[in-house]
Amino acid sequence: MRLTATLALAFLIGLAAPAAAREHQAPERPPLSLQRLAGTWYVIARIPNPVERGHVASRDEYTLRDNDSLGIRYVYREGFSEPEKEKTARASVDEDSGNYDWRVWFYKIIPTKQRILEVAPDYSWMLISWPGRDLAWIFARSPDMDNEQYRTLVAKLRDDYGVYTDKLKRVPQKPEQVDKLGFEVPNKR
Repeated sequence: MRLTATLALAFLIGLAAPAAAREHQAPERPPLSLQRLAGTWYVIARIPNPVERGHVASRDEYTLRDNDSLGIRYVYREGFSEPEKEKTARASVDEDSGNYDWRVWFYKIIPTKQRILEVAPDYSWMLISWPGRDLAWIFARSPDMDNEQYRTLVAKLRDDYGVYTDKLKRVPQKPEQVDKLGFEVPNKR
């Protein structure tokens, strides 16, 4: 009985090992240009989290500091009639990641990680996840994104990167998007 259980366990591990190895192998892709990543990125959608929940008109502004670090300014509103607020962070790029893996420090002392999954060839949109695939963001250079492009990027997050998109919510960038299906509810109306 014990031998059978051991063999079954070894068989299951043998089946899982190639799949796990494939999952951790990064596909060949060109390094990202930090210069082209610098600038304003609008938060088109995200999996709600305690830090950003209910924010509207949110965007990240990346400023290149040196060859492997950026300043991040997160700008948002609690509601469209509310004043803009901001949070700042700094990010450094992990060596040998092709500029895809970042360490981000909030409040100068809280380190986190983020992974850029994919960037459009023209740097017009970007897909980002948090290791573990429980958090994700869709960024764009414009605050507007048509529904077809949005659905394509959601499918890419889900199908190509294994992100749990069932909780993904669009971020209202304009007042007329409030209360529309699929958009996050603002903290203040």
